[in-house]
Amino acid sequence: MDQLVFHDMTLTWLNGGTTTMDGGAMFGVVPKPLWTRKYPVNEKNQIELVTEPILVNFHNKHYLIDAGVGAGKLSDKQRRNYGVAYESQVEQDLAELGLNVTDIDVILMTHLHFDHAGGLTTLKAGRLVSTFPKAVIYVNEIEWEEMQHPNIRSKSTYWQENWVPIQEQIVTYREQLFVTPEIEMLHTGGHSKGHAIIRLHQQEERLIHMADIMPTHAHQNPLWVLAYDDYPMTSIFAKEALLAEAYQQQAQFIFYHDAFYHMIQWDQTGKEIRSSLKRSQPPRIPFPPKTE
Repeated sequence: MDQLVFHDMTLTWLNGGTTTMDGGAMFGVVPKPLWTRKYPVNEKNQIELVTEPILVNFHNKHYLIDAGVGAGKLSDKQRRNYGVAYESQVEQDLAELGLNVTDIDVILMTHLHFDHAGGLTTLKAGRLVSTFPKAVIYVNEIEWEEMQHPNIRSKSTYWQENWVPIQEQIVTYREQLFVTPEIEMLHTGGHSKGHAIIRLHQQEERLIHMADIMPTHAHQNPLWVLAYDDYPMTSIFAKEALLAEAYQQQAQFIFYHDAFYHMIQWDQTGKEIRSSLKRSQPPRIPFPPKTE
C-alpha cells in the first residue's frame, strides 16, 4: 500500500477495486487524439480507473475518503458493463495495517455514485449491512437527497443497496463543512448536483482532492470534463477557480481514480510537475511503446 505523509496526517491508498470505463465518456467532447496523449486506452476504447479509498490517520482517528466499488454485490452484467476487473479488498488492507472496519471513525463522501459508494455496504449472511458500522458518514445534503430519490438519468448510478443499510450513519451539510479545522468538505456540484471536493490543511499547506471534477491528472484542463457530468459547465467553472487558487497556494492534488498518480504538485503556472507520488502498482492499461 502506498502512503504519503502530510505533516501530522498519514494517507494510505487502499485497494477499493478497478474499473475500466469508456474513454470517450470520460473525456467528453475532447478529441481522442488529444486525450490519448495523456492517458492510455485499450482496444475497446476503455481507460483504467482505480477506485482507491484514501485512509487518513490524523490525531488518533481514522478517516476514509470515499469507499471503493465494493465486493460481492455486482452482477456479471454490471461487472462487464463497468469493466470491473477487481473488486474491493479494503477490509484485507485494513487488516494488514492492524485495523478493522470498526476502527473507521469518519467517512468523507465526495459523492455517492456506485464506484464511490459501493463499498459502504456489504453482504453478511445474505443481507446487506454497513461495512463500517461505527463511522459517521458525511455527504452533501443535495447528494443524499438525490441518492434516495434518483431521476431517470441518475438511477443508473444511485443504488438502493448502497444507501439503505447506512442511512442512520449519515450526516449532511450544505455548502461547506469543517469536519475538523484541518479537514474541509466543499460543495461544488458539476459532476453531480451534490458533488464535493475535500481539502486537507496543515501548517499553511494544503492537499486538495478534486474527486470527479478532476478524476485523473489527465483531466487538469478545466475544459476537459466528463460526459457523465450532470452539469458540465458547473464542473468547468468550479475546476477553473479551484485550480487557479491551488496553483497559487502550491497545493498538492490527490487522486482516487488515477491509475498512474496518487499525488501531483504542479508549479504556479500549472505547466510543470514539481513533485509527485506515483502508484507503485503498474497500470493494467499502459501506454503503448513509442515507435520511431
